[in-house]
Amino acid sequence: MARPEGEGAGWPAGVERIVLPECASTMAEARRIADGREGPFWVLAHRQTSGRGRRGRSWLMPEGNFAATGVFEAPPAEAPLRSFVAAVALRDALEGVRGQAGLSLKWPNDVLLGGRKLAGILLEGLPGGRVAVGVGVNLAAAPPSDALPEGALPAVALDRPCTPEGFLDRLAPAFARWEGALRAGGFAEVRAEWMRHAARLGERVAVRLPRGVVEGRMEGIAPDGALVLATVTGERRVSAGDVLP
Repeated sequence: MARPEGEGAGWPAGVERIVLPECASTMAEARRIADGREGPFWVLAHRQTSGRGRRGRSWLMPEGNFAATGVFEAPPAEAPLRSFVAAVALRDALEGVRGQAGLSLKWPNDVLLGGRKLAGILLEGLPGGRVAVGVGVNLAAAPPSDALPEGALPAVALDRPCTPEGFLDRLAPAFARWEGALRAGGFAEVRAEWMRHAARLGERVAVRLPRGVVEGRMEGIAPDGALVLATVTGERRVSAGDVLP
């Protein structure tokens, strides 16, 4: 069902809110219905039957967890920055539920609680200069370790009660605020906020690349969102990869 614009505390004006009992994945559903909608929208499902994360990995969704996708205008060159907009918005929404202790942001698209994965973000480009921002949060339960891909961070569930619809009512306004900051002043404010909460900043990390692994001290993120490493051969910027546990 769609909620009228503005209903609910702080819901961003002009953004449609769609809640489904079930779908294959909110990303696929958002892509399916995007052609018939001109404005931004969020679609949330209480159950996903075929959820997925980055690199085609499956995203397990126990009952009570959060799965939603937002669709927004974004020039193709700036679309990847929405991963960081979503990350800082997610952290804000989670802080509103449980406080900030233990929350951190892992490059490029995870939110951690006590060093374990609490939430993930997936971006997909859409026709017409739009981007779909998929968000999954372990609100009620975390998948067991034997169900996770090899090398994945252990997962953790939120340690405070929160319903999926209640969480969307926190996330959508937070995303709108940070999206507004990006549009008004570029990436600088979002980048600074992300780095303020970055996991392992200043530590030595290993990053899995499409071909091999690179190691170095994590210096932060560049103005285009690339991970900046100080390696034995000098500074290196990584645009795509996975920071290993």
